[in-house]
Amino acid sequence: MSAAPAVGPRLLHPALVFGSLLQHKARSLISVLAIATGVALGLAVQLVNEAAVAEFASAARQISGRADLTLRGPRNGFDERLYPALASRDGVAAASPALEVEAGLADREGSLRVLGIDLFRAAAIQPALLAGVDDPFDALRGDVVFPSRAFLQRHGLAVGQRIALQSGRDRVELRIGGVLNEDRPGAALAVMDLGGAQTLFRREGVLTRIDMVLRPGLDPQRWRASVDLPAGLALEVPGDAEDAAARMTRAYRVNLNVLALVALFTGGLLVFSTQALSVARRRTQLAFLRVMGATARQVSLLVLAEGAAIGVAGALAGVGLGVALAWLVLGLLGGDLGAGFFEGQPTRLVVAPGTVVLLALVGVAAALAGSLGPALEAARAPLALALKSGDDVRAFGRLPASWPGWVCLMLAAGFTLLPPLYSLPLFGYGAIALLLLGTLLLLPRWVSALLGWLPAPRAVAATLSLERLRAYPLHAAVSLSAIVAAVSLMVAMGIMVGSFRASLADWLDGILPADLYLRSGGQGDSAFLSLADQERLRAVPGVGRVEFLRWDQIVIATGGRRTTLLARDGVDRDAEGRLPLVGLARRAQAGTLEVWASEAAAALHGLQPGQHWQLPLGGLQHEVVVAGVWRDYARQNGALLMDRASYVRLTGDERANDAGLWLSPGADEGVVRQALVAAAGESAEILSPGDIRALSMAVFDRTFAVTYALEAVALVIGLLGLSSAIGTEVIARRREFGMLRHLGVSRRDIVRVLAAEGAAVGVAGLAVGAVLGFDMSLILIHVVNRKSFQWSMELHVPWLGLASFFAILLGLATLVAVASGRQAMGVDAVRAVREDW
Repeated sequence: MSAAPAVGPRLLHPALVFGSLLQHKARSLISVLAIATGVALGLAVQLVNEAAVAEFASAARQISGRADLTLRGPRNGFDERLYPALASRDGVAAASPALEVEAGLADREGSLRVLGIDLFRAAAIQPALLAGVDDPFDALRGDVVFPSRAFLQRHGLAVGQRIALQSGRDRVELRIGGVLNEDRPGAALAVMDLGGAQTLFRREGVLTRIDMVLRPGLDPQRWRASVDLPAGLALEVPGDAEDAAARMTRAYRVNLNVLALVALFTGGLLVFSTQALSVARRRTQLAFLRVMGATARQVSLLVLAEGAAIGVAGALAGVGLGVALAWLVLGLLGGDLGAGFFEGQPTRLVVAPGTVVLLALVGVAAALAGSLGPALEAARAPLALALKSGDDVRAFGRLPASWPGWVCLMLAAGFTLLPPLYSLPLFGYGAIALLLLGTLLLLPRWVSALLGWLPAPRAVAATLSLERLRAYPLHAAVSLSAIVAAVSLMVAMGIMVGSFRASLADWLDGILPADLYLRSGGQGDSAFLSLADQERLRAVPGVGRVEFLRWDQIVIATGGRRTTLLARDGVDRDAEGRLPLVGLARRAQAGTLEVWASEAAAALHGLQPGQHWQLPLGGLQHEVVVAGVWRDYARQNGALLMDRASYVRLTGDERANDAGLWLSPGADEGVVRQALVAAAGESAEILSPGDIRALSMAVFDRTFAVTYALEAVALVIGLLGLSSAIGTEVIARRREFGMLRHLGVSRRDIVRVLAAEGAAVGVAGLAVGAVLGFDMSLILIHVVNRKSFQWSMELHVPWLGLASFFAILLGLATLVAVASGRQAMGVDAVRAVREDW
């Protein structure tokens, strides 16, 4: 008797690896698509953010030149008399003063970043800024500007033409003297003479930055520690601006990446479901390979190789799709993914090989992880039992222990109470992962309980099908794992975005009490309302009351970033009644300077209601009391609100940026609008609360466009996963249907049973996924979002949208079960039953 040939060495032959995958092309394609989707989303988010931060950093480096340190202060600037004091300090080799203004365009949309520099000082530190200046004497003229080539091309301008900018309510024209930054096709930047810029934008005696080069051998960090600066000013080393840009987008980017990883995890579950059911169906075939000489290890490697093939195909497809998606997002939403962090910042896509390889490997790892369990099951199957037909159900006959699932759920609850790490809610993400894992580990027992609650059907065949599901709940749980994950992602994202949108709408309704709102200019910060402009607005017929607002961005040492300072008329009088407060202190004694901190400002600077604090204004520290904490969705960097009368007293700045106007009873709004434009200038924007609300909601939808895309992806994955799971389950039971046909059960009765069974499985998956998604949404709203952006929001469940989603999935479950049943019953009943002979 000859020995059986050893097949082990050739077990990983492509015919064996791809044979099963090609035999079930639809299910394999769904798994590949799920992996590709997760890789594409993660890669696109990463590439877009890397491109935006790199572009921002490149612009910052070009402006700073070879400076070792840069002095920055409030956005509105600081006293230029500080320049000679710093330039003459021991250790300073060169210093270049500058005035940076985001100038609004007077006759077209957009703005231009104008940098006023001392050409002779800048030549030693920022020579690249002077690359397009052919005639230095021409550059000293106060009406000549040197824009970048990108700006000229975008607006159809050429050297020698004139460009109109906004200064206050006036329109000023400058001659284009040359082209700047020919080597940087992205920046909307221009340089001009410092004195001319100060005069043009009415910033006499004001600077916004001083770039310095230290003498060789001096440590910039140690040198800046030895300098005492006026309050509200800070010295930055190269890279600080880049780090600030990266920090500004980090929370938003990480949130999107985590959601992409959840989509990738769902893809891994689809691979697990497909492979587990495939291994169960091929239990006899795999056992026969072991009889022919293959080892248990080689059989495991065969199943893992199938998973790797799915992962590699999904990773390759995901890389191509991710690059295309990144290019599309940059064109449609910009480098900030629509979030407004780099507004007006053009961005070029640069594909980093390291990022591509990393995301591709993550995709392959997800597929391999999904195949690991089925691979171990294939190796552990007892040969004697596995060789018998019908042994496939034995793999799903025993429920796993429940304690690991409960441990995961308890750890998830504990993680929600832990503080953020590195300013990121890492424990919040961990809580979501543990919640998902614990639910999947407990899914077989929960499915068993749900099936046990279903009433007993009258038909005998239906009773047999239901009893089979009750007998093998692990089989149903494996099929439903990817569905539960996809449904939970969809529900969680739907509730989180719906809650944020509804909270934003409520917030806008509360903070816009005036009849009309006037902005001194469009984009940029070069437009303002002078004291004379304010008096003209108060005198407009039909205007009963006016409140003016001045804003600035100040540097506070505890935050590391600029914080927005708002100064509004009447704050001391009506703040408690108008602000959406989340914390309030007892009113301070008369004469005490009060500020109201937004949630983000309170978190960034560690502020509490009633706390005494030092506020830097006008180069001095002023003791203030935090009167309360209020909800603000407009400024992630935090906002401080104070009474404008106090602001004017401390700074001497009587200008205003915006105004809220209440109309007199019976006034004609159209007539008043025309009079307001005449009083404030043609550049003024006049909006009603409804206009502002509509614009804000449009910005919100643009910001969350990527999140909406993730919701759509979750829906697609859920639909595909549901189709794959039910189709696989029904086709695997063709012998059972053949036996029922032999016993006299009609095809119509079996179709009805499958429809009911598909609906029952769909209900189980939707029920568990909905509860899991709701719990995940609570973590997203109250933990991840709060610790990422320091915003609170109220819970709003979009019942109509979720109900529509559930109806679609449930209907699809029924249709797929029926369609798959028809396919399975298309095989002759005798041929199906012969497999058991």
